[in-house]
Amino acid sequence: MKLLQALFFPPEQPGGVSSMIPYLQERFNPPHWEMELFSIPKRIRSKGSDAVEFQTFDWHQYEASPVVQKYVQTYRDYLWWTRLRLKTTFDLIHAHHPIAGLAMKEVFPDTPVIQSIHSSYERELILNGRIQENGLEHQFLTSIYKELEHRTDRLLTVSHSFKEYLRPYVLNYDQIDVIPNGFDEKRFKPIPHENEVAQLVTVCRLVPAKGIDTLLEACARLKERGLAYVLHIIGDGPIREELEQRAQQLGVYSETIFYGYTLHPEEFMPFFDVFVLPSRAEAFGSVFAEAALCSLALVGSDIGGISEQIANGTTGLLVPPDDADQLADALEKVIVDPAYRYELARNGSDHAKNHYSLNRVVHELKKIYLQYKG
Repeated sequence: MKLLQALFFPPEQPGGVSSMIPYLQERFNPPHWEMELFSIPKRIRSKGSDAVEFQTFDWHQYEASPVVQKYVQTYRDYLWWTRLRLKTTFDLIHAHHPIAGLAMKEVFPDTPVIQSIHSSYERELILNGRIQENGLEHQFLTSIYKELEHRTDRLLTVSHSFKEYLRPYVLNYDQIDVIPNGFDEKRFKPIPHENEVAQLVTVCRLVPAKGIDTLLEACARLKERGLAYVLHIIGDGPIREELEQRAQQLGVYSETIFYGYTLHPEEFMPFFDVFVLPSRAEAFGSVFAEAALCSLALVGSDIGGISEQIANGTTGLLVPPDDADQLADALEKVIVDPAYRYELARNGSDHAKNHYSLNRVVHELKKIYLQYKG
């Protein structure tokens, strides 16, 4: 069976999709399976010029928005690149971004296209202050879900909470399948270590949606309580300078290390003790599974896919988003009690191995793919 995994970003880019899809290839071996990966290079800009029409709504009512114009142009560019680069046919295409799915169905109308929806672009834009809830952009981006449902052959998503999020925007919510992301355990090598001072780490893009401002406020509370720690922030983004200034204002800059972007944080994540990320929204939160497989204790927001990964008090700790006091309380528990921290880390690692292994994802995907075998 000849398969195409259609990504948006190149597979070396950070994120949940890129942490899983490239590792699928070695599990879909010839002669029974052939798998290719496809994505659009970042340098492709304003190449496409096709007229764009959607079948379930008129996008022109939203075209006054620059965000909508950019999205549609990106769709044109993806179409242009697909037609330029793909000259062969496939038995099945699995798309991992809405633009990829719509473009593939446009270019290969007779090929089954399975669409995985990994996150909510509109929710991220709202939380990051880029668009207004219920504004033109929000209406356009949520209309895309029904278009995907109408044009592709099957919808998948990564968590039950995100499936519930999609309910208002599709006609057949009950037909969406949930397959959480999977991870190749060989990439993660826990290392026994004893840190005299608790080492906290977070890995994310530095945008408001990730709640790093709340984390810095919680760390200020920890310092006020006389607790020793170091916070490692791995990632970059548009609010990095703002966060560095906030750390200075809160008096925690000397306890905080800003690393910037790192391609493979899992290579040195095992040397830390606690992974913490107080996101304001998260469809799945792949980095939590990755941190668990590195045997770190988990602390996260009680929202979205994070809540499905963490059983509070057993495989990690959950706190309300935007609550620096409760986040500080949770961090204090794992800082002052190493035995409890190790217990959470061990339970979290076992849970991740049992529920988020790449082998499980491969098994579930093969069952779905074979339903479309000619």
